[in-house]
Amino acid sequence: MPPFSLLLLVLASVPPSKDTVPLPPPPPGTRVLGAEDKPLRVGSAQEPGPEIQSAEELLEDLANEAAESEESTELEEMRALEGATLDPGARPNAEVLQSLRRLGLANPLRQRMLDALEEPTFREDEETGELPLITDLSNFDVARVQPKYDIPVEMQPLVAQYIQFFQGPGRKWFRKWVSRSTRYLPVMQPILEAQGLPRDTVYLAMIESGFSPSAYSWAHASGPWQFISSTGRQYGLHQDFWVDERRDPIKATYAAARYLKDLYAELGHWYLAWAGYNTGSGRVRRLVERHGTDDFWVISAEKGLALETKHYVPKLIAAALIAKHPSAFGFSEDEFVYEQPLAFDEVKINDATDLDVIARAAGVSVVDIQELNPELRRWCTPPASAKNPYVLRLPQGSAPRFAENFARLAPKERLTFRIHRVKRGDTLSQIALTYGTAPEAILQMNQLKSVRTLRLNAELVIPVPAGRGGGKTEGDSALARKVAQARRSGVTVVRPEDEVPAGTPRGPVATGPIKTETLNGRKRITYGVQSGDSLWAIAQRFQVNVEDIRKWNNLTVRASKKALKVGSVLYVWPDNAPKQVEERAGTVIAQRAPAGNAGRPGSVHELAAGESLWGIAQRYGVSVDDIKRWNNIKDTSRLPIGMRLTVKAP
Repeated sequence: MPPFSLLLLVLASVPPSKDTVPLPPPPPGTRVLGAEDKPLRVGSAQEPGPEIQSAEELLEDLANEAAESEESTELEEMRALEGATLDPGARPNAEVLQSLRRLGLANPLRQRMLDALEEPTFREDEETGELPLITDLSNFDVARVQPKYDIPVEMQPLVAQYIQFFQGPGRKWFRKWVSRSTRYLPVMQPILEAQGLPRDTVYLAMIESGFSPSAYSWAHASGPWQFISSTGRQYGLHQDFWVDERRDPIKATYAAARYLKDLYAELGHWYLAWAGYNTGSGRVRRLVERHGTDDFWVISAEKGLALETKHYVPKLIAAALIAKHPSAFGFSEDEFVYEQPLAFDEVKINDATDLDVIARAAGVSVVDIQELNPELRRWCTPPASAKNPYVLRLPQGSAPRFAENFARLAPKERLTFRIHRVKRGDTLSQIALTYGTAPEAILQMNQLKSVRTLRLNAELVIPVPAGRGGGKTEGDSALARKVAQARRSGVTVVRPEDEVPAGTPRGPVATGPIKTETLNGRKRITYGVQSGDSLWAIAQRFQVNVEDIRKWNNLTVRASKKALKVGSVLYVWPDNAPKQVEERAGTVIAQRAPAGNAGRPGSVHELAAGESLWGIAQRYGVSVDDIKRWNNIKDTSRLPIGMRLTVKAP
């Protein structure tokens, strides 16, 4: 052991502190749990506060020979060492070794202290820069790695269980998370730090979404930080028909930082703030008051927290431990396929613009643009203006090319956009005809692969050729390219005759005239229930008994009510079939027919707005192919309003 005078000589280079030097506190992460234990506080006297410099700043200061003040890293570490160095006969304890680790390998003061304390073994361990393989989690001293984190980390039983889970059953997912983390850590961590949060809070996004902007949960939470809609709006994340900023990794990180900062201010500890992020601050605050403690581990051992929330904090700690020391926990480097850091240029767009047009102008792929702008919900940018432009991200280095090429585009090379709210009777082909566009382009712009029935009151983005009033487009036009692109991506268009107009009742609605069959020598009629029907009314129409109808359809008295929903199908075995059938609102019904055949529909139908061949065929009890054959129709996508159709065999 070196003489006491040598230690004093080492300390002589440090400016004196005006404050009384306290004994070093227990290092974070090394306490044994107990009811009397106090939880670790980030930024408190139990660990260095925000005054600690980064390694880069420390090296720069040393290179410039700039002396730091009392708040510098070296002085903070020296205060932790003084209690041990005042006793020349004492061996360095865990607190001393932890403080030396925080000085960093390149710090000359650390080397001088190592020489004074004669700790060659410790120096050799640190020179490797990596932890050895951890085979016994129960004996792992988490204090060895706590200095590498600015969040509290502890080795609790559930933390160990999550580490084992990530090593085993969850390994394939954790590999993806770590591989993806290299894309987002460089942009997320500086945001967190600038907002006054620990940089390692970023691992909350890892367990929430695996750093995936497209993650969407059963609770309708979206994006890398998994905001629900209401909380996202509360913290400034815009959501509308065009964009969902919850999916933007940068905007959502700013919102998450503000939210977590509020939770920490309210609850006072990062563990509680994380739990509040998962379950809401109100529940956590009530449990703190009920149990009279702010120790998360004590609270989680009691009733009141959901199992997911009890596991939330241990899961985050486990993820952070492995992510920074993968090899120590049994992961090899070849298991990860690290993604490139997020890097981009920004350009201002003054109007709703097709992403395909933007990609061509920038010389990049549409996929590249979509990955950089995950908030976009459509295949185009939202409406904007020169006064309020939309800021779009492009792959790094492509902005100059985009600005030059975009200015040269002719009107026919661009698309403009309209918004259409689906009305009752609308079909995709009819909407496309109205706007002079193509069904494939509409599906592509609205991120739909195919559609047979449009949802009533839904809003659709309609791509319209710029400077064109509709009609057939040229082969090299933006619309033609959009159609080709849609087909390549797997978009398929239902034939107009197979489309079902919006608002058509769903369910087992009869799709043609009442069907009459002969089974075992008896007639059986298939009947579609209409609004206002009762078993008595149906029995009267077909001159049968109510009990017979129940028997034929295996109905009890109670089940009869459910069977009479509009569109339900009943089997009737009458002595005399009805003379006439009629369709009302898409449902086939039966009536008593007048004398003769006066009830037969006419032979010519005039096509009205919103009508389709499918609906006309159902109305007249014929097939779509019959109508096409009788009227010599080849293309059903361009039928003019007012066209007179033969709907009866010549």
